[in-house]
Amino acid sequence: MPYDDLRGYLEALDEHGQLLRITEPAAPEPDLAAAATAAARMGPRAPALCFESVTGYAAGRVALNVHGSWANHALALDLPPTTGVREQVAEFSRRWDSFPLPAEHRPGPPFLAHTLLGEDIDLYRVLPLFRLNAHDGGFYVDKAAVVTRDPEDPDHFGKQNVGIYRLQCKGRRRLGIQPGSIHDIARHLRAAEERGQDLPVAVALGNDPVISLVAATPMAYEESEYELAGALRGTPAPLARAPLTGLDVPWGCEVLMEGVIESRVREIEGPFGEFTGHYSGGRRMPVIRIDRISHRTDPIFEHLYLGLPWTEIDYLMGPATCVPLLRQLRAEFPEVVAVNAMYTHGLVAIVSTRSRVGGFARAVGLRLTTTPHGLGYCKVVVVVDENVDPFDLPQVMWALSTKFNPSQDVIHLPGMPVLPLDPSSSPTGISGKIVLDATTPVPPDHRGRHTTAVTDAPRTQEWLTRLTSWAQGPRPSTGAAP
Repeated sequence: MPYDDLRGYLEALDEHGQLLRITEPAAPEPDLAAAATAAARMGPRAPALCFESVTGYAAGRVALNVHGSWANHALALDLPPTTGVREQVAEFSRRWDSFPLPAEHRPGPPFLAHTLLGEDIDLYRVLPLFRLNAHDGGFYVDKAAVVTRDPEDPDHFGKQNVGIYRLQCKGRRRLGIQPGSIHDIARHLRAAEERGQDLPVAVALGNDPVISLVAATPMAYEESEYELAGALRGTPAPLARAPLTGLDVPWGCEVLMEGVIESRVREIEGPFGEFTGHYSGGRRMPVIRIDRISHRTDPIFEHLYLGLPWTEIDYLMGPATCVPLLRQLRAEFPEVVAVNAMYTHGLVAIVSTRSRVGGFARAVGLRLTTTPHGLGYCKVVVVVDENVDPFDLPQVMWALSTKFNPSQDVIHLPGMPVLPLDPSSSPTGISGKIVLDATTPVPPDHRGRHTTAVTDAPRTQEWLTRLTSWAQGPRPSTGAAP
């Protein structure tokens, strides 16, 4: 069954041995960040962490690494924790076919249990703030679902954006926010500022796991993250009306902060240890003023550690990046088989495709660099044949080793846009991009000598199934050929 809140998901993680409850007292610094860093290095079955006792924070608990392994990601989608990466991406894509699935509003959201208003608000007392990396410019909230609406079309449900943005605590009621120019929230803010208005905003912390997944998924401007959440859950996503702003927010969230992004106000924000494994610099960014906080009794504060990959954010955004790119490419090139864009949010992407004509793979690779998501990412694109699994790196390396000729099979695109957080961009936000064609040439292209490829021996798949069954169960005393 899908989870309606973070608590239900944590219980499921616990039942599957994917949650460590830490009852001994832990200091916000350095213990929480150090524990999250360590958890990220525990491999594909790394557990979530729940700290029950945080020094100086009596109000609740702190959860970390909640999506931080393939086992946890599978459970977030209500799949067995042993589900493989390729299968999770395929299931994500299959469920997307049910989009849009309308959301439902429920009464009595649990976050209404406690309320703080105006000058009674003090973020330093409400939230267990700590630095994720040693040289961060301050305390950050970085796994909240930030909700805004298009001021020019406020009744359009699909134009309501739900996204994850880093939020730097800058005062008792103030948060800095980084709305990248490629994100929908930047479009909302620009429209509000052109009208001379503040932009109403709701910030939901501690959400059910699918809300976090869709908030990290690049979608078209008029597509609703909540309606995608319903498709991924297989049942409508539960929503509530935010009491101050009237925005639609996750019904089961632990903490809800409401206020406005102040019109034309900018303050220095950063630096911050980013998903690229490097610190971003300080920049002048917009500011949120918090006017109301609502929270559950004994709230769970969820945090996301990011730094040198892989960390939780890479698991959170991996399939959520692969599937939109796959769907965007297939809309124009149905020959595309799969897209693996899990590396630093798609700065490197691998595409497998059938080739319609000579040069077709290059056209696919070029298009990937200019899709809605690829325009700001997809800096290095590797294109392989349809029989090469892009999620199996030894197969990809074989294709690069034997199909790719550096003198002929590189397309270099200078001066292309890339997200400003890419530390290799110069000037900031501008980078070259390359497409590496590691596919078998088809007529009229006759490069190389690839006419006779090695194929599997007869009955190989039959034996693979049998050997796998033996390896996972009691070993047979004898084994005649199937």
